[in-house]
Amino acid sequence: MTAPGLHAQDVLVLVGLAAPASLLALLGGASLLNRPFGERTEGLLARWAMTISFASCAVALAAYAATGATARVVSFGSTLAAQGRGPAIDLLVDGMSLGFAALTTAVAGVVAAFSNRYLHREPGYNRYFVLFAAFVTGMLLVVLAGSIEVLFAGWEILGLSSALLVAFFHERAAPVRNALRVFAVYRVSDAAMLTAAVLAHHFSGSGSLFLLFGLSGGAGGGVLSPEQAWIIGLLIVIAVAGKCALLPFSGWLPRAMEGPTPSSAVYYGALSIHAGCFLLLRAAPLLERSASLSVLVGAAGVATAFYATLAARVQADVKTALALASLSQVGIIIVEIALGLHLLAMLHLVGHVCFRLLQFLSAPNLLHDFHELQNAVGAHFRPTGGHLERLLPERTRLWLYRFALERGYLDAILDRVVTAPFLRIARAADRVDRGICRLVSPTPAHDDRSGDGASRG
Repeated sequence: MTAPGLHAQDVLVLVGLAAPASLLALLGGASLLNRPFGERTEGLLARWAMTISFASCAVALAAYAATGATARVVSFGSTLAAQGRGPAIDLLVDGMSLGFAALTTAVAGVVAAFSNRYLHREPGYNRYFVLFAAFVTGMLLVVLAGSIEVLFAGWEILGLSSALLVAFFHERAAPVRNALRVFAVYRVSDAAMLTAAVLAHHFSGSGSLFLLFGLSGGAGGGVLSPEQAWIIGLLIVIAVAGKCALLPFSGWLPRAMEGPTPSSAVYYGALSIHAGCFLLLRAAPLLERSASLSVLVGAAGVATAFYATLAARVQADVKTALALASLSQVGIIIVEIALGLHLLAMLHLVGHVCFRLLQFLSAPNLLHDFHELQNAVGAHFRPTGGHLERLLPERTRLWLYRFALERGYLDAILDRVVTAPFLRIARAADRVDRGICRLVSPTPAHDDRSGDGASRG
């Protein structure tokens, strides 16, 4: 249902969303005016913004639990939208959205404090916190979205800030190249989300997630036929697969480790890679209406978990190994959602977010301590976890090792099946364009009088 008026809890939700958005406007505006704040001021502003946002979301969650309120959509700016002066911002207020919003802001606050020290005297310090504020704003829009328009806006902001932070160290070629690969995969995800938004309006005449996801009690709210629900659900699954790095889109995840460690922690260890899982939990009523869609989601989760487990065991750097280990757990969460174990999936998601955040932020120190321990012992520790490998034939072990080392050949397959045909088409179109230009406006013949005559004169 839609709330007729604003309550104190709704104001708290608005403050929780407005705090990181205000930080983005303040830091971004100062950057555009070429008057960025100093490190101490920016770090203080970021910590205060995340603290205010977390406190607002946590108090709103406590009030929601204490009053036993029901889920509702709160619309900000609906009066202006009715007069054609601007869009309405619909936020869905319930226990799931408020709980994950509080978790998001808590994680963002920890990462903001860590980043303030980690990036001290880094030339891109200001740029990092602008993108960080954009990320938190986009994440909260995804979590609190009450309409598919708000969801799409947050989805876009989330993807753009992620790709730009992968290319943070743009003085080197590798981060920029890998960021372009990440952004290309995100384009597929965003195109699926945009198509779902357009079709949702076409099928039901409304973009309300409250109705589309059946949060009013019925599956799909009765506004979508089974075929329409299957199409919308499939598009959402494709969007989630791109954002969560599910197969066959898993190749971009190791490339995203080019960014700073704090951004890797909050994006690909904690929050961003779980945004799709949260969206699937929201869209669970659509999955329940189609057994084939649930089977497809479950199969993608199982295949991703198996692939990520193999690839993580042969990585040489800790960040990539942790990212692929996160992906394996994301695959298991996806399977839990497909099986209808929604509470278990939510608990698994929250615990995994906290655990991976700690692992990413403490990985450099743990490596240092591990090396010191090896030096004290005077020998390398024996490898563990090889029981399964010993049960397999040697040729199978070698094949699995090569498959994992090449990360499932995903990059090579995508280059050959997707990238190469598009490049051939682009080159052919370029040749046709150049030929048409030569026919329409041929190059004028060289006039000797324009050069030689002037020089002799």
